[in-house]
Amino acid sequence: MRTAMPTLENHFKNAIHRGEPQIGLWLDMGEAIAAEIAGTAGFDWLVIDGEHGPNDLRSIIEQLRALSTSPAEPVVRVPTGESWIIKQMLDAGARTLLVPMVDSAEQARGLVSAMHYPPRGIRGMGAVVARASAFGSVSDYNQTASDNVCLLIQAETRAAIADLDNILQVEGVDGVFIGPADLAADMGYLGKIDEPEVQNVIEGAIRKIVAAGKAAGILTFNETYNKRYLELGASFVAVGADVFEFSNVLRQLASRYKGGTAAPKPSGY
Repeated sequence: MRTAMPTLENHFKNAIHRGEPQIGLWLDMGEAIAAEIAGTAGFDWLVIDGEHGPNDLRSIIEQLRALSTSPAEPVVRVPTGESWIIKQMLDAGARTLLVPMVDSAEQARGLVSAMHYPPRGIRGMGAVVARASAFGSVSDYNQTASDNVCLLIQAETRAAIADLDNILQVEGVDGVFIGPADLAADMGYLGKIDEPEVQNVIEGAIRKIVAAGKAAGILTFNETYNKRYLELGASFVAVGADVFEFSNVLRQLASRYKGGTAAPKPSGY
């Protein structure tokens, strides 16, 4: 007789709701072996990047499999906030999604709806044949899915910052992630997140998010900035990307033997 598997708790979701700092890394190589290695490094969350990384549904599933025994929470960044791709990613077994370019509370409400089954939302019933329910082995998946899915939205334009108060009132948004590079570009400072005006907007947004009882997140490759954001109460902070860390270490190794210049600082982060 087959024994039903229990639904696994989303510790990342619970931790950011408690305001406990979670340190993350971006996965942009699109390779399961790179994800598996990162999963052993001690990070709390790892972003499988479907927006800028060379990923599709199958490569994302392979990385989810590679991280299935890691304590790090796999966070899938979808390329766009469309309900069909959110449904695919949830059925594939991703339970924490990061959605880019969310400019309004109206968009945020639509994303919340896409994350949940009726009557709360519009997610289609199909997980019984999908990886999300361990192919039907989690007998109460439909009833418990909403407890463990986690929606993180990206505010990375002037429009999003202008509507942030309303976005923060949307029930079902677990965290708001500030996209510093895109925000700086939209403010007229392409590749210059260190401009005082940009930093003032970022810090003000983090304070507002935390004050509203939501989790605040961000990614930069600048340790000083990241520590500052953690001090302000940001609870999910990504501190690097696999592509940059890999290429940086290789360049440094080559330069020690062949000479040359140090690895360049990534623009805009």
